[in-house]
Amino acid sequence: MSAQILIVEDNPQSLELMSYLLGAAGHTVHTARTGALALHAIRSRDLDLILLDLQLPDLDGYEVLRALRRELPYDVKIVAVTAVAMVGDRERTLTAGFDHYVPKPINPRTFVSEIETWLPVY
Repeated sequence: MSAQILIVEDNPQSLELMSYLLGAAGHTVHTARTGALALHAIRSRDLDLILLDLQLPDLDGYEVLRALRRELPYDVKIVAVTAVAMVGDRERTLTAGFDHYVPKPINPRTFVSEIETWLPVY
């Protein structure tokens, strides 16, 4: 099953790796390097999943999450992805409204299967 996935990530290497892995698995990947670009991207396409970095240059991931939840006209899973993995972060992200939490660096062997569990079943 091919999905429409938005990756919101400002680190070029992380963005390239996640995009490559998900694209190689047959998914259509859209990217945004800032929170503002992510908000623009959701207005122009229907998405199945959003991967959202918590540390962006303009807005933090929590601000972007709140804005996405307000503006999305449909329910979509939003997964937090972060390199700043501290004790309690997983619980904090889930409490804030993220559907799942993935610490970086990602594991290329398990990343796609972990992300695909959050895709809608049609």
